[in-house]
Amino acid sequence: MAIKLVVFDMAGTTVEDKDNVHASLIQAFKKYDFSILREDANKVMGIPKPVAIQQLLKDEFGIKSPRLNDLTLKIHKAFLDDMISFYKNDSSVREKKNASKAFELLKERKIKVGIDTGFSRDIADTIIKRLAWEKNQLIDFSVTSDEVKNGRPHPDMIFEAMKIAGIKWSNEVAKVGDTVSDLQEGTSAGCKFVIGITTGAYTSNELAKAKHTHLITDLMEVADIVTEA
Repeated sequence: MAIKLVVFDMAGTTVEDKDNVHASLIQAFKKYDFSILREDANKVMGIPKPVAIQQLLKDEFGIKSPRLNDLTLKIHKAFLDDMISFYKNDSSVREKKNASKAFELLKERKIKVGIDTGFSRDIADTIIKRLAWEKNQLIDFSVTSDEVKNGRPHPDMIFEAMKIAGIKWSNEVAKVGDTVSDLQEGTSAGCKFVIGITTGAYTSNELAKAKHTHLITDLMEVADIVTEA
């Protein structure tokens, strides 16, 4: 079946990320006297942030309920505040190379463009507004991790994207992302193409360990892949 929808991740895939997400997560933990390394943050990239925070609190610090839930809420609030401020105001905020061009090319080929993200709706909307993706009609819609029951690596966001796009079969969908959880999401959803891009959080060797159909270095490669005979 021909591809009718491509679902792209945000940070590290279509949005430039110079460790901004990692830095905000590290700072949010530091605010409550927990020290995590970049490597710790990287382990949970792509996962919904409340889940990621809770996982780090349990795995790295042995925090248990009921303190676990309270700390998760507080650290996530600190992370949200920092991220929204960054994406609203920082001069370095920009899309990844060729993101808009890739979106335009797909839409020229009558393929819908969706965004899904481990961010919550408030952060995603801040980014989309800053980059004028909806204003310029470059994307059709977005789905965030707080709008579905299960975030990555579960397939829920892709299934929600399919519902919005009116697509019945997952082999009419391609998923593009820069993390292992992106690839796991696409695979668990049964996407025809599961495309890892190596310009984000994970190296080519790291992404290669997860099931995928393609690894790319430039978003412009997506259109040709998804229109392969």
